[in-house]
Amino acid sequence: MEALAQRLSHLDSEAGGALRVVMYFDTLIRRRVDLPALARASAALAECVAGIRLHGTGRVIRVGPDGRPAPTPPAPASTSTPITLDEEEIGTVWLERPTPPGPLDELLLDRLALGAAAVLERYGPASTTMADPALIELVISPGTDDAARTRALRLLGFPADLPLRAIAVRSPRPLDRIGGLICPAHPVKAAPLAEAGVILAPTVDPARFPDGTRAGIGAADRPDRSWQQARTALRFTTDRQPVVHHDDLGALALLAHIPQEALRDNKDVTAIDRLATAGDDLDTLDAYCATGSVRQAADTLHLHHSSVARRLTQIGRTLGIELTEPAGLTRARLALTAWRLRGG
Repeated sequence: MEALAQRLSHLDSEAGGALRVVMYFDTLIRRRVDLPALARASAALAECVAGIRLHGTGRVIRVGPDGRPAPTPPAPASTSTPITLDEEEIGTVWLERPTPPGPLDELLLDRLALGAAAVLERYGPASTTMADPALIELVISPGTDDAARTRALRLLGFPADLPLRAIAVRSPRPLDRIGGLICPAHPVKAAPLAEAGVILAPTVDPARFPDGTRAGIGAADRPDRSWQQARTALRFTTDRQPVVHHDDLGALALLAHIPQEALRDNKDVTAIDRLATAGDDLDTLDAYCATGSVRQAADTLHLHHSSVARRLTQIGRTLGIELTEPAGLTRARLALTAWRLRGG
């Protein structure tokens, strides 16, 4: 392999050199080399530092042409190419050539990126898999004893001591696809339950949930407790806030424990019922409660602030609440949240 690399470093024909570069990386992939070996071979071929970075884990491999780890700090990349897998960018490969890029550098990096993607697909973390719902239920059920939960976690492929977050999901998208998006760097298990889909993952990136998805995220605690938190957080989701982390609810989470009959009997909650039948009033109140400002609510609704102010005056009369007062705004927020928790 070293002899081949030496010959390829003195190419006399760009076309012939391109073919040899392709054959070189095809040989590496057939030999099922790992990422460090792939980086070493690339650095030897390019006769400069080659690097691989994985976005999900932050792992960086930099190798010099002598096959040893490259010194730090790194030099600026002379050429770089993204690593893509299943149409998603998962990392980057690059060369640190002190001279201008060579005629075959782009091709070399293209083949290095393809090789890295093949390695990650073969040896990297397993993608999200749909698990046996019975095993998932054993893990998240509060009635499961520790021995049974540990066994279920082991059968799912999770170490018993690995902190897991439970996520309660309602979405038209497949659960395995959502799991792969929110936790691309670690194994994820998912299963549909009667009330919501459940995803178990070591880490969660809330910004990566796809559009049209509602999700409640539990804390990284015992899976059964995390699932209870996730279900509670899911109840607080709205169109404007489709993803809710239980930790962010604070004292608001206490509202989820109020009996349904108490919510039905509360006059502020029943007043929201009347408001829900009055055109855009509910959306106006929601925007105002979310922002706490007439002007910001107007921006959200794409209306003039005077129009929103008139609507809020009428809404306040319907509710019997002075919305411009801090206490009135707090009361309206609680009433609107309780109305949603009741099933409104």
